[in-house]
Amino acid sequence: MASTAPNAPETLDASFFQDPQPVYAQLRKEGPVRRVTLPHGWEVWIVTKYDEARAALADPRLLKDGRKLDQYLDPELLGDQSVFAEALRAHMLSSDPPDHTRLRKLVMKAFTSRRVEALRPRIEAITDELLEEMAANAPTDGTPVDLINSFAFPLPMTVICELLGVPFEDRDDFRTWSTVVVADNPTEEEIRSASYAMAGYLSQLIARKRAEPEDDLLTGLVQAREDDDRFDENELIAMTFLLLVAGHETTVNLIGNGVVALLRDPDQLTRLRSDLSLVPGAVEEMLRFDGPVNLATLRFASETVQIGDVEIAPGEIVLVSLGSANHDPGRFDDADRLDVGRAAQGHLAFGHGIHYCVGAPLARLEGEIAFRKLLTRFPGLALGGEPEQLRWRESSLIRGLERLPVQLG
Repeated sequence: MASTAPNAPETLDASFFQDPQPVYAQLRKEGPVRRVTLPHGWEVWIVTKYDEARAALADPRLLKDGRKLDQYLDPELLGDQSVFAEALRAHMLSSDPPDHTRLRKLVMKAFTSRRVEALRPRIEAITDELLEEMAANAPTDGTPVDLINSFAFPLPMTVICELLGVPFEDRDDFRTWSTVVVADNPTEEEIRSASYAMAGYLSQLIARKRAEPEDDLLTGLVQAREDDDRFDENELIAMTFLLLVAGHETTVNLIGNGVVALLRDPDQLTRLRSDLSLVPGAVEEMLRFDGPVNLATLRFASETVQIGDVEIAPGEIVLVSLGSANHDPGRFDDADRLDVGRAAQGHLAFGHGIHYCVGAPLARLEGEIAFRKLLTRFPGLALGGEPEQLRWRESSLIRGLERLPVQLG
């Protein structure tokens, strides 16, 4: 699989996760796509400029179904795939047309805009409850509160569990499992344990919804039909897995990344506080500035593909950097600056093309409610430590903080 690359691969080490933008800026200077080595050793192509990234996200020659890689690669290259439960693979994010078309159509039968908008009063109530709990439980000795554990995680996790009909008491299990499956450095045993536990749990939950249907999204998925077509068992498990993981990871990190961006920029924080009508647009800017997804999920070339000055051979892996594309100065003026009044529409935080995030309307709704209420309830909100002490999760896929210590004010 020879390829034409003008420079040696850039190695993305642990420091990359803490501050990826300097690396992306250098890669963009070299060209729209460059060879890199990921922390776990894979050599892949990363697309970094906006126009090429947007085109790659919609390019039908860049496939998503990893099972098709067998025709190109030695199976040992990707490691022991049996460690990841097969029942979690059959979702639309890891499929191509016509399978993707069919799966997405079935999901949209149940995951309607009407169902999302109907959640607004409940999301507002959950947000109010969490903010009051934070205020009531805040240490009196000045110890910071972790905004991730206290607010950014429980809000979307509660919402997605209620939407799907997952028992509230199981949410911490899902957090543990999803943290493992999106990380770059878990052991094979950790992946196997987490994914098989999740698959087994979801299989039992789906069986319960069949036997005792309720007014929730999971029952809707079980009952969804399109021209006598419906999800099979593995597809149901995989789709529920995708909605649970993506349904909370996206919003957790939208809130966490957005709050820390505001707290690092007092002028923009003051501007937003003084005019809450800016919040919907500010959410778009936060998604652009430091979105919840760093590198879009794996794609590979089904034939020779030319991107910029690089010819990518069949079977080679391509990752699209949403974080870099959204900082491309060729698309966004003064792209490295947060501007809550910016017209940030057109960002790629939720992807583009047929794999555009189906949960984007829910994430936007949760983000809008969360920021408006958080800034109103705690007008003195401030970082509870030095910005340099913040640690970001070591994940090529997810861009999110491990903790966010704050003073509520």
